[in-house]
Amino acid sequence: MNRTVTASLEVNVLAPARLAVQVAVADPDGYRADETITMTLDDHGVQWSQLGAPHSGRIWLVDAGPGVLRVDYRATLTASPEAPPADAVEELLYLRPSRYCESDRLIGFASRHFRDINEPHDVLAAVSSWVGTQLEYVSGSSGPTDGAVDTLLAARGVCRDYAHLAVALLRAMEIPARLVAVYAPGLSPMDFHAVAEACLDGAWYVVDGTLLAPRQSLVRIATGRDAADTSFLSSYGAPVILGPMTITATVEGDLPIDDVRALAQLR
Repeated sequence: MNRTVTASLEVNVLAPARLAVQVAVADPDGYRADETITMTLDDHGVQWSQLGAPHSGRIWLVDAGPGVLRVDYRATLTASPEAPPADAVEELLYLRPSRYCESDRLIGFASRHFRDINEPHDVLAAVSSWVGTQLEYVSGSSGPTDGAVDTLLAARGVCRDYAHLAVALLRAMEIPARLVAVYAPGLSPMDFHAVAEACLDGAWYVVDGTLLAPRQSLVRIATGRDAADTSFLSSYGAPVILGPMTITATVEGDLPIDDVRALAQLR
């Protein structure tokens, strides 16, 4: 499946700061990605470096003085990498509670609501369906510090809140789960998207209660415990103001049809 993704960001840097940008597709060699990357500060070239992140992610570090930083990224993907198997360290890491996925606080809740489901594969569909039907998708309804428990109580949120709650519930039932930031062809309105991944029998499968984009078309950007690991922009040393941002993600031909009852891997 050929896919094209783009991201254009403008950031008003108020004082000298270090910025970490995560918008590049993970594992570009596996995707066979033809990429172009441009960064400017007040229309002048700026130096930046690339760091490796977990699960083949990439972080761009930029030390920028005051001014308007512009990041333009485009990638055309002509292949899909094989989904790597989980290892024992990953399975342990993604069973633990984290900043936005307080699974230890939801053990009793998860046990009660999903106690009659015995097959792990059925648990994924049940959690996805429950989160999707119990939450209302409302743009701007959650704050940057809201976690899974806040989302459960509010019964509303955006994609990252859906993903956090799904991850927390799965971990509460001792199923390793993590959050993935993705490009999502078919998403409307277009933006970055967040989904959960759950580990069964050594393989990772996508869980997305929003049903806003087919899981088979998603493109991995960043993977981690929760949104603290996968933010597309972080700043250190000085405040910044995010300006205009444009995201696109398309596939060649028709979008795949997603059977929500079937397992799907992110490739």
